[in-house]
Amino acid sequence: MTSAPTIGVLALQGDVREHARSLASAGAKPVTVRRPAELEAVDALVIPGGESTTMGKLAEAFELLEPLRMRVKSGMPAYGSCAGMIMLADRIEGGIEGQQTLGGIDMVVRRNAFGRQVDSFEASMDFAGRGPLRAVFIRAPWVESVGTGVEVLGRAEPGDRIVAVRQGPLLATSFHPELTGDTRVHSYFVEMVREL
Repeated sequence: MTSAPTIGVLALQGDVREHARSLASAGAKPVTVRRPAELEAVDALVIPGGESTTMGKLAEAFELLEPLRMRVKSGMPAYGSCAGMIMLADRIEGGIEGQQTLGGIDMVVRRNAFGRQVDSFEASMDFAGRGPLRAVFIRAPWVESVGTGVEVLGRAEPGDRIVAVRQGPLLATSFHPELTGDTRVHSYFVEMVREL
């Protein structure tokens, strides 16, 4: 692995530019991914926020859904924020019938758990023992439960809900670190990619 891994940002919807900027600040070489050939050229992938059902449909329309599943299953590091967390979940609560995910993290995620758009909020929380950071939650999910191989990296109020997890090469947060200018989550992911 080079010192500046090539990390794709799934560019179907969401904060693509913001994630790319955060990855560059964390020492990675960000590129956009919309096609299977672009996916094959990256060391790792960020799946941004957006609307998870739409993201699944767009991935299918761009013929990316199965290639994404195969890369995740084969051990490609991936980081999902908000809708990206839902996409990496093995199971979803509150999803629509037939909703597509990539899977990979042994967790149950509840869609829109913190409420609707008007219920969006910011909170201070500890992430992976790296001190408090400001987290932005927008129609955010939370993790209902995790399997034994999943490490909980962060919790938030109300209710001490699980909002950040890792399982092997997969990382997920229910919040949007790309919106704050704090690159600690992206730096953590870049370190993961370098180590794997």
